[in-house]
Amino acid sequence: MAEAIRDGLRLEAIAADVAGDGDTALELLSVNAYDIAVLDRDIPGPSGDEVAQSIVASGSGIPILMLTAADRLDDKESGFGLGADDYLTKPFELRELVLRLRALDRRRAHSRPPVREIAGLRLDPFRREVFRDGRYVALTRKQFAVLEVLVAAEGGVVSAEDLLERAWDEHADPFTNAVRITVSALRKRLGEPWVIATVPGVGYRIEAGGDGRDESGTARAGGDGRTDRADGPDGAGTTARA
Repeated sequence: MAEAIRDGLRLEAIAADVAGDGDTALELLSVNAYDIAVLDRDIPGPSGDEVAQSIVASGSGIPILMLTAADRLDDKESGFGLGADDYLTKPFELRELVLRLRALDRRRAHSRPPVREIAGLRLDPFRREVFRDGRYVALTRKQFAVLEVLVAAEGGVVSAEDLLERAWDEHADPFTNAVRITVSALRKRLGEPWVIATVPGVGYRIEAGGDGRDESGTARAGGDGRTDRADGPDGAGTTARA
């Protein structure tokens, strides 16, 4: 059924990925940026309810449409309680699903975050796109998350601890060097002159001057004051808009 729905949505110019179980759904959600999630509550592995809870907890704001055979009023109440934005029961008409998806997308469009611009950077949180001086920059999911936090600070200093809390999750190891490695890779993606400056012992900031040097004049330094030399893997670079 999922494949039939996917094919039907494609005919309506709506691209969709299919996850046959909860684990696959969580994996796809972790590496791709989706506009809407359509969830069946009764799937193998983590249930649709657990996937919905994960989406809500992530703070991504992805609208959730539950598409399920659980059609009792109590089922609908619990589904909305989990964070569903809409609820469609089986059997259903594909046309109705399309109408509901488009309505959710219109509603989402009204609350799209603003495009931010600073130091030659243009960051569009809704489209998940970054441009530097008009040049498109392909970023991984984690690099984009880190840059989004730095750009939102509007030149203010953001500590490595704050970046770890806001761009990773509550299970992140506070002693990891993931922030330093990700910032190093992000600098290289954005290109010279370096736009992310390190403030030794404090954190990182967007450097309006665009030379990316810290206050002591050291270029490309990591959060611990050492020179970054590694690009660690921090997420897939592919994005999708379903």
